[in-house]
Amino acid sequence: MIAENIVQFIKQNIDTFSITKLTELFGISRSFYYRHQNKEKFKFSYLEQRIQQLTKENHFLYGYRKIHALISKEFSVGINKVARIMRKYGWNCIAKKKKFKKPGNPYKSFENVINKDWAIDSPLCKLTTDITYLPFGKSMLYLSTIMDTFNSEIVAYKISDHPDTKLAVDTLNQIDKFPKGAILHSDQGSTYTSKEFYEVARKKNVIRSMSRKGTPSDNAPIESFHSSLKSETFYINKEPIGSNNIVIDIVENYITFWNNKRILTKLGHLSPVDYRKKMT
Repeated sequence: MIAENIVQFIKQNIDTFSITKLTELFGISRSFYYRHQNKEKFKFSYLEQRIQQLTKENHFLYGYRKIHALISKEFSVGINKVARIMRKYGWNCIAKKKKFKKPGNPYKSFENVINKDWAIDSPLCKLTTDITYLPFGKSMLYLSTIMDTFNSEIVAYKISDHPDTKLAVDTLNQIDKFPKGAILHSDQGSTYTSKEFYEVARKKNVIRSMSRKGTPSDNAPIESFHSSLKSETFYINKEPIGSNNIVIDIVENYITFWNNKRILTKLGHLSPVDYRKKMT
């Protein structure tokens, strides 16, 4: 049965990964795969077909709980049955989580107005921003993002080859207008304490909030997003990336996927955009 599962998994993912990569993953030879691929006929039930389709559509990023949540929107099925099927065919989440600690020397700080209270009832009222590195192409790139913690939606982002004030300012300028009392949280890096960034935020009437020194958990939502972006794309790609343009494409596609397709448990298994549309 193990051989059947391996061969079936390879056959179902041959359009996404090379045979060489897949056979190396399972520790078998190419000849083993070719000998067995036509020996067995696999007949999936409708439930198995639907689970397989959902795991592939979502790039094997979801565990059985989220796949069960998606299936349950269509028909009733037990969560344990979904878990058994995914385990049987090797369709479980393949993303490996990575932790990233962002260094930086603070220049000055504002009061921590947020104080880890991210709950809010309206869009664009509590936002968080950060810059993370992208060391995956021909040279280092940097991603600046702004997240709306109302629904975890990425409402502004920009990629640059310099993690400077201009990158942060350009990202902030993508948002034309904030509601009265909007709060923007960041770390204490000199990028966010620069005079230029301060003036742009002031003109937009944004209240500033900053994490405590050496406490990245104060900015957990955006840290978590950057970690997910890398662990669900670059860290599961074992092949080298040939150009920075590919890195940019991967990031932009992931942000589109995150905003529009990636369901979040805290949003009732809705994507950020779907949750915003439902609640506003």
